[in-house]
Amino acid sequence: MTAFALDPARRAWCAELRALAAERLRPLAESGEPGRVNRPLVAALGATGLLARLFTSGALDLCLMRESLAQHCTEAETALALQGLGAHPVHAHGTEVQRAHWLPKVSDGSAVAAFALSEPGAGSDAAALGLAAEPDGRAGWRLTGEKCWISNAPEADLYTVFARTTPGAGARGVTAFLVPADRPGLTGAPLDMLSPHPVGTLAFDAVPVTAADVLGAPDGGFRVAMSTLDLFRPSVGAFAVGMAQAALDATVVHTTAREAFGARLRDQQTVAHQVAEMALRTEAARLLVYAAATAYDAGAPDVRRRAAMAKLLATETAQYVVDRAVQLHGARALRRGHLLEHLYREVRAPRVYEGASEVQRGIVAKELYRDHDREVGP
Repeated sequence: MTAFALDPARRAWCAELRALAAERLRPLAESGEPGRVNRPLVAALGATGLLARLFTSGALDLCLMRESLAQHCTEAETALALQGLGAHPVHAHGTEVQRAHWLPKVSDGSAVAAFALSEPGAGSDAAALGLAAEPDGRAGWRLTGEKCWISNAPEADLYTVFARTTPGAGARGVTAFLVPADRPGLTGAPLDMLSPHPVGTLAFDAVPVTAADVLGAPDGGFRVAMSTLDLFRPSVGAFAVGMAQAALDATVVHTTAREAFGARLRDQQTVAHQVAEMALRTEAARLLVYAAATAYDAGAPDVRRRAAMAKLLATETAQYVVDRAVQLHGARALRRGHLLEHLYREVRAPRVYEGASEVQRGIVAKELYRDHDREVGP
């Protein structure tokens, strides 16, 4: 791959993924229940080998998977992404025992994973989380508190849970734990959300964990969380680009077929210019996503800034493109079951989760000023 184009093999692979999403995965998604884990869909993703690729591919291929699936089946894209987000800490920071037990099950779709970071009082400010990990003698810790806005909760089979092991230490006092769903004291409830994928709360009532459940090192959980988000933030942008492309494609078709005031919509300059702007912004976002993913795969030092920029631009762009598409389609796009009605509900959440747009701007500014101070001094 160059900085500007995919090689022929990757382009062919993306076409195969789009066909898979449209022909095999979308029917499974449509038979699922909104707000619930669609286990047949997850199993199908496992059977295709896509879930296993989450742990063998780089950031660019992760982005290509998410973008391609999103163009024809956002539910399949999200199911894939949540498996990766929830289990990547096990893959990257887990012990041999943890990986051997859980990764094959996540890869074949028989186990559903979740990433449990956010709390009612600590969403964007992840370092302020308060789920308490109280020492329990030499056996380990007891987790007490609540998690909120957790995708796949409360139906997941394993959770990557971030808890405070050292009070008052900010980001330096957080530990990541692998917590199976059947641990005593762990309960949860679904939340009725705008987006169709499952989101819920988790309640921890002295849930026991031991040193064998730690991911990474004690008090090193914030690094586990941030390294996971650095990988997945560009791919959130890829998800957004996929939705934007789907909305753009639908708009090109609609404005070609639709006539108003004696001419096709596409032949009216105000419409054509809007479609051109949608295409321009979508392609710009795509290139920034690819650049961030390529930087991650190359081990570039500015990955955190690039990842934040990619997620920020792509998710904001997708919101704009889908909104413009709805406007150009008119009332038909607001009818329940229309592609754009679906995308309009789906496109809003990525501007909030894995760090809201405001958080991404903060990261970009912080990294820029850090580089400046390193070079010339404060």
